[in-house]
Amino acid sequence: MAALSRIHKTPIKSLSSCISRRFSITTLNSEIDLKVPSFLSHNSLPLRQEPKEGNIQWVFLGCPGVGKGTYASRLSNFLGVPHIATGDLVREELNSSGPLASQLKETVNQGKLVSDEIIISLLSKRLQAGEAKGESGFILDGFPRTIRQAEILEGVTDIDLVVNLKLREEALLAKCLGRRICVECGKNYNIACIDIKGENGNPGIYMDPLPAPPQCAPKLIQRADDTEEVVKERLRIYYEMSQPVEEFYRSRGKLLEFDLPGGIPESWPKLLEALNLDHEDKCSAAA
Repeated sequence: MAALSRIHKTPIKSLSSCISRRFSITTLNSEIDLKVPSFLSHNSLPLRQEPKEGNIQWVFLGCPGVGKGTYASRLSNFLGVPHIATGDLVREELNSSGPLASQLKETVNQGKLVSDEIIISLLSKRLQAGEAKGESGFILDGFPRTIRQAEILEGVTDIDLVVNLKLREEALLAKCLGRRICVECGKNYNIACIDIKGENGNPGIYMDPLPAPPQCAPKLIQRADDTEEVVKERLRIYYEMSQPVEEFYRSRGKLLEFDLPGGIPESWPKLLEALNLDHEDKCSAAA
């Protein structure tokens, strides 16, 4: 397990203004050159010195169901920067009456990846809304997923760190099949109790269920795409496409590989340690 020796600090360019100039909903069906020239952006956001005061630019990578959202959200609260999950952006669009809803529904239900153009358009819209509210810095979850997306991001901002969360596939499958969502509040829970014995040199993994509170328990549903067939297809596609993205950031010295040793109680303090974050605050950060 690697450790982060320091928080890289360089000014970032205005990501949303850059990509919104190149991509819009009206151009999604056209052939587009996805390489964004660096001269398109020149605005910088002010950076503070301490990471807990905000303005880091981090990316979370990892297979579907590994827990990117959980750990990115906790670090978002701890470090005071927005957590932007492209999966949430897609689901929000799916639940809307926008022009992309029907196209996205077909793609997601088949376990396929949403196109670069759609993801970039949704991300640009979210970043513009954040800038209007005075947000600076971010933790991206679910983007980039392809080399093309990574190159676009590299062209418009300087990512400080890419955290690659890893978990054995049998545990990933169990987690995905156990996911449940409250139809009223939208929060995620998990009914799976994972207990995998160690063998062939691999340590065992135990993860408690994440039960819903009494007010949510009767309102839980399973996502339509959380079936064994679709989950396995998502994992196959992810493995195929993730290797070049991981190497892209590894070659730049920005990739932190982190093997989850178990559930949140075991993994959270070890993740803070790998990131060289203040252990004295880990209890408050986990709240």
